[in-house]
Amino acid sequence: MSKNVPKDVLNLVKSKTGKTVTEKDIKSIADGVKPGTSQDEIQLRKLIKQVSTMVNVPVSEETTREIIQAVKGSGGKLGLDTLVKLLAGKKK
Repeated sequence: MSKNVPKDVLNLVKSKTGKTVTEKDIKSIADGVKPGTSQDEIQLRKLIKQVSTMVNVPVSEETTREIIQAVKGSGGKLGLDTLVKLLAGKKK
């Protein structure tokens, strides 16, 4: 993830959830992401739950599986900002 969280991600979260999320909030989760996280389903589930809680968007099991497949299919190239966008765009 880049040093700065794109403002469009922060604005998207606010517009979709009504919750203001700061760069610090996102970076605190990103700090726990290790290089192997993108290929470890348990770690991905934990990350999805953390982001879901942060943006206050419930995530169904089906959506969780779709996100995991997308992340694994990308070879781990999806960043946390993309995960936030995926979650903010989904509804339970």
